[in-house]
Amino acid sequence: MPNSDQTPTTLFLTAHAVPYTMHDYDYVSDPGRIGLHAAAGIGIDQQKVFKTLMVEVDKKQVVCTAIPVHLKMDLKKVAALFGGRNARMLGTEKAEALTGFQVGGISPFGARTTVPVVFDESILKLDRLYINGGGRGLIVELAPADAIRCVQARTASITVDTPPA
Repeated sequence: MPNSDQTPTTLFLTAHAVPYTMHDYDYVSDPGRIGLHAAAGIGIDQQKVFKTLMVEVDKKQVVCTAIPVHLKMDLKKVAALFGGRNARMLGTEKAEALTGFQVGGISPFGARTTVPVVFDESILKLDRLYINGGGRGLIVELAPADAIRCVQARTASITVDTPPA
C-alpha cells in the first residue's frame, strides 16, 4: 500500500481505494527506451510494464494511451478508436502542461487534466500492471482491473502488429 513517495498518482489511487505498491529505480533519460530501463530497473518482464504516451487525435482531442514498454504504438489505430483520421504524439511542453507531470514520469492516474485513457488490450492478460507512478524513477504496481476501473479506461489493440515469426 502507500509509502512515503506521495505523488498526484499515489494520491489519486488512494482516493479511489486502489491498492498499489510503489517501486523506484534509477531513472535514465534515454528517449524511446525509458520504459525498457524502468522494466530492467525493477526487474519485471517488459510485457507487464507499460509506458504512458499522450496523443492528439485530429489536432483536437487529447488521449492518454498506455502500452507495453517494448512495443510501438499504432497512431492510426488510436485515431480510428476516437473516430479520427490522424493522431500524433503530443509535444513535451503541451503534455507536461496538460498532465502536470514531467515527460518520463507521466501517469494515467492523477493528471492535472482528465482525458480519455486507453490501455493496450494486452493488459487484460496480466495479473499485475506496472506503470509510471507520477514521477521519474517511480513505478506503481496494481491490479489491471483496478487501473481500468479508476480512470474508466477503454482497452483496445493500439500497438503495431508484429509479423508472425
